Amino acid sequence: MTLTHNDNTTWADSATDEPTVGGLNDTGRAIVAELNRTGVLVDLSHVADSTQRAALAASTSPVLFSHSSARALNDHPRNVADPVLELLRDNGGVVQLTFVPYFISAEVAEWGKELQAERERLGLSAQSWTWPRAPRPGEDPARVAEEFATAFAASADDRLRRWTEQHPHPEVTVAQVADHVEHAREVAGRDHIGLGGDYDGVDHQPVDLADVSGYPVLLRELADRGWSRADLEALTGRNVLRVLREAEQRATEPLWPTVPLR
Repeated sequence: MTLTHNDNTTWADSATDEPTVGGLNDTGRAIVAELNRTGVLVDLSHVADSTQRAALAASTSPVLFSHSSARALNDHPRNVADPVLELLRDNGGVVQLTFVPYFISAEVAEWGKELQAERERLGLSAQSWTWPRAPRPGEDPARVAEEFATAFAASADDRLRRWTEQHPHPEVTVAQVADHVEHAREVAGRDHIGLGGDYDGVDHQPVDLADVSGYPVLLRELADRGWSRADLEALTGRNVLRVLREAEQRATEPLWPTVPLR
């Protein structure tokens, strides 16, 4: 369970909102404790740096960053700073490096700011797109996807379309994604990294990573950089499975020593 999304909760600060709590308050720490007790992973993607640190200090089980990248390579608030990666290593958790272009590339992040400024200049909604709905039982997923695409195209403004034609979206390469993965390994260690592409969360992905069939392209890039089979197995699942197991095992441990009844 992620502690926030793009906005604060009453007990935790988000990475993309104005801080109000200062990380976690007492309720937030109690929620982390309850998640630990019940074996639910604490997800620190989307939360502020202060919240990351507070949750890592409070959690007695390994935590997860489900889809974040390395702030040392792109100073984006959704990315994880090196000191937090070190705390994550000590906690035993995992950061799943994401493919979101805005998090990977400073150039794309700057383009996004310029696009937002143009939307504001044109008097358009700050929200550039809405979340697509899931197919209902028995409904054709392709028809639902087509419905969303049609609605999205209809909502586009011709003036904004002309701007994007004149200012095309910068592309992100597999090599840039691999740079983030390698950096996280250097700081947190091989046993504390994974992949979280966020394919249902953005409208643009890096070249050769347009959908899940692109994962082998990234793995080949890492293999060409000297990653072993064991390294890639750890990255693509074994590390996260370990965290899931540990969270479950710790949840089954008694909170207090058992005392025999008289």
